[in-house]
Amino acid sequence: QVQLVESGGGLVQPGGSLRLSCAASGFTLDNYRIGWFRQAPGKEREGVSCISSGDGRTYYEDSVKGRFTISRDNAKNTVYLQMNSLKPEDTAVYYCNIWLPTWKMFTNWGQGTQVTVSS
Repeated sequence: QVQLVESGGGLVQPGGSLRLSCAASGFTLDNYRIGWFRQAPGKEREGVSCISSGDGRTYYEDSVKGRFTISRDNAKNTVYLQMNSLKPEDTAVYYCNIWLPTWKMFTNWGQGTQVTVSS
């Protein structure tokens, strides 16, 4: 069964850090470009970061550049998102999925992990 499970979210104060995990089962993550996405209340889902298969090239949306770092552990078949210097505007449900140009049309999403940045 092909499945992606997100974890690691929580409540953190502004300026704090969290590390999200995206664990895959049923397929090999390193064969795909994998991304992290987020959806804040009342807003559309947006792409935050992705990491390419093979060479591991990364992309970051402008608002998270310099604060977030995406990485993968192929032995654990897991992709991570290290989030530092968190801001209230980072509050959202975070999801991982395969990153394709058509991702906005995807209907198959996991349960996500809630990140709340608040004092």
